[in-house]
Amino acid sequence: MPAIVLVGAQWGDEGKGKATDLLGGRVDYVVRYQGGNNAGHTVVIGDRKFALHLLPSGILTPSVVPVIGNGVVVDPAVLLEEMRGLNEQGIDTSNLVISADAHLITPYHVTLDKVGERFLGKSKIGTTGRGIGPTYSDKIARLGIRVQDLFDPSILRQKVEGALDQKNQILVKVYNRRALDVDAIADQLLEYADVLRPYVADTALLLNNALDDDKVVLLEGGQGTLLDVDHGTYPFVTSSNPTSGGACTGSGIGPTRISSVVGILKAYTTRVGAGPFPTELFDEDGEALRRIGGEMGVTTGRARRCGWFDAPIARYASRINGLTDIFLTKLDVLTGWEQIPVCVAYDVDGTRVDEIPMTQTDFHHAKPIYELLPGWSEDISGAKELSDLPANARAYVDFLQDVSGARISAIGVGQDRDATIAIHDLIH
Repeated sequence: MPAIVLVGAQWGDEGKGKATDLLGGRVDYVVRYQGGNNAGHTVVIGDRKFALHLLPSGILTPSVVPVIGNGVVVDPAVLLEEMRGLNEQGIDTSNLVISADAHLITPYHVTLDKVGERFLGKSKIGTTGRGIGPTYSDKIARLGIRVQDLFDPSILRQKVEGALDQKNQILVKVYNRRALDVDAIADQLLEYADVLRPYVADTALLLNNALDDDKVVLLEGGQGTLLDVDHGTYPFVTSSNPTSGGACTGSGIGPTRISSVVGILKAYTTRVGAGPFPTELFDEDGEALRRIGGEMGVTTGRARRCGWFDAPIARYASRINGLTDIFLTKLDVLTGWEQIPVCVAYDVDGTRVDEIPMTQTDFHHAKPIYELLPGWSEDISGAKELSDLPANARAYVDFLQDVSGARISAIGVGQDRDATIAIHDLIH
């Protein structure tokens, strides 16, 4: 059975958790393949709202095996706290599986993230301060510590010592901070060994065997396409690859086993953190989108920047990810506008540009070129079929499909788990 990849097609926070949870009853494994607790999913089930940061969204579906893949960076304290929180709400987390090859976020990664961002001042990236970037930096520099290292105290201490030989120089001489103690850090990490051991496995083998046994595997990324370290608005990006290509490296599943790639797009656009955002609104419309859409970061609590739908970004995401389907979320938030602008191209220093500019400089200078579509005032939160939508809402969906580069296969019309219009099957 082929695998399905679910990706954010903007700057993240598009509603991937809702899409994952919607499919949860039909899939056997849900795999988080990159990122860490810098991402967040909100899933609403009835009158209960769950905020997930590190755990795969499939954790809320009892029949699903939730997997943290090798491409994820794991803060063990955060992970265990999140599991405890769900347990207290009656959610069983005992079937969680964690890759032995996933890298650990250590206390010194968090420290370096926070002091480094402060050191940048006005040039700061806008990180969450949770140690994600420094952990990925160590992974690439081959100074990282993996989950499996918790089970060999000697190796763990050697790796912590090797990392702190460098980190302490930076902390003391660059940031004027106190040096960290090797034994204290190693002992702190070793406390998690026995607790995590039952959850740790060779997840690449597990997932490939599952596909051989005709199981359905859903791969979900955190963040979104425009935050990809290679394909996003660099340097205002995350430190990993949330695009569909990252699903293979972050899970150990080969590309030939992936049958569909579902991109999640909001009916408007948001982002958190610094960086270019051509359709960003600084007026009453922007504030209304933020208020009606509940646009506060799940992980950071920061107010999200809000703007109109950006078609060049949607087309870019379709190309980069090879989207087969689009799940359009939060269409209901746009109810009440007399006219709804859609960015169809940019004006870059007097020249019309139909796609995302090649250079960061041009993207920073890009001004949106809008087409105005008629709005609607009818409540659409109870819509179950396309025919239930008012004519103008249907026309808006059709327009977005025409300019986005892939078919729209599902539409979110409210927060609830079942507030979705299914048009085409996402599992194919």
